[in-house]
Amino acid sequence: MTEPRQAGTLARTHQGQPGLPRGRSRLPARDVRASQRDRLLRSVIAAVSEAGYPSVTVADIVRAARVSKNAFYEHFGNKEECFLTATGQGRELMLDRAVSSVRNLPAGASAEDRLRAAVRGYLAFLAEEPAFARVFYLHMPAAGAAAARRLDAAPRIFASLNQTWHERARKRHPEWPAVPEAAYLALAGAMTELVRSMVYADRIDALPDLEDTVVALYLAVMAGRPWPALPSQP
Repeated sequence: MTEPRQAGTLARTHQGQPGLPRGRSRLPARDVRASQRDRLLRSVIAAVSEAGYPSVTVADIVRAARVSKNAFYEHFGNKEECFLTATGQGRELMLDRAVSSVRNLPAGASAEDRLRAAVRGYLAFLAEEPAFARVFYLHMPAAGAAAARRLDAAPRIFASLNQTWHERARKRHPEWPAVPEAAYLALAGAMTELVRSMVYADRIDALPDLEDTVVALYLAVMAGRPWPALPSQP
């Protein structure tokens, strides 16, 4: 397996690099195990991003991670468990990026600024982690029912964040409309499909360009704001 042309930190493998020391090592056993686990998690993301879940074997994963098969089975029962752990970790980092982008704003930031920061953080994370983006938005359905449930859960988590943001924003803006709970999920699903279409078209680096469209869509539904005027065409 070759190193992906576009990977990101979540898919940075040790292909062609030295493995961990064998036998007695100056490294504490706990550190060795932690390094093995981290290598395997990044390796499975890289492998699935390149070849698709069905084609990847445990041998592919350990080869790129530069660890032994015995070490693999000390950490994971099978390929699926390794894959689910890796994608679960990636999903948490993706969500945390959106949330932390809002937390880093000044205390008096407007509701729109908070929305925009969350959208920008989410899109930037995926642009920086193209291998994970391909795995999460293209390859998850082929990895079985558990992976499909995890993929389905992501927009529901975003829907909950949408609702929390909207309810807080309406305290400052009582003129904003109330919307049904299904609208929050619909908005999250629309954003997900926009992202998926860009990933499918291999335009992951352009994902941040969706920021204005996503923010305008959210504000049209949750703030009742008219859609911004399109620039005049020559």
